Amino acid sequence: QMQLVESGGGLAQPGDSLKLSCVASGGMPFKDYTMGWFRQTPGKEREFVAAVSWAAGETYYAEAVKGRFTISRDNSKSTVYLQMNSLKPEDTAVYYCAATLGIATHPRAYDYWGQGTQVTVSS
Repeated sequence: QMQLVESGGGLAQPGDSLKLSCVASGGMPFKDYTMGWFRQTPGKEREFVAAVSWAAGETYYAEAVKGRFTISRDNSKSTVYLQMNSLKPEDTAVYYCAATLGIATHPRAYDYWGQGTQVTVSS
């Protein structure tokens, strides 16, 4: 089974930046997976944030984060990153990384999930 472990969350002020990392192990070769980032707050559905496919240059972003967040991957390190700039209070959530062998933005399409990392944006 593939395993995913996120890190990099924490407390930030509005306008600050954070960089999340997710390290994968097991499963098929990391380069075969589309990797996604999702976020969730209590009582709400899990929300798509960004995704990057195994094909170089194929990235996808939710409208709410477009222009502020950047997803990238380093296949040699089996790691996907989410650079978050210009953070807003509404970005506060638990952030999860996920993996799928397809190309998708809906959480139900993803097969493997990390444990999540908390991001809190507050003044």
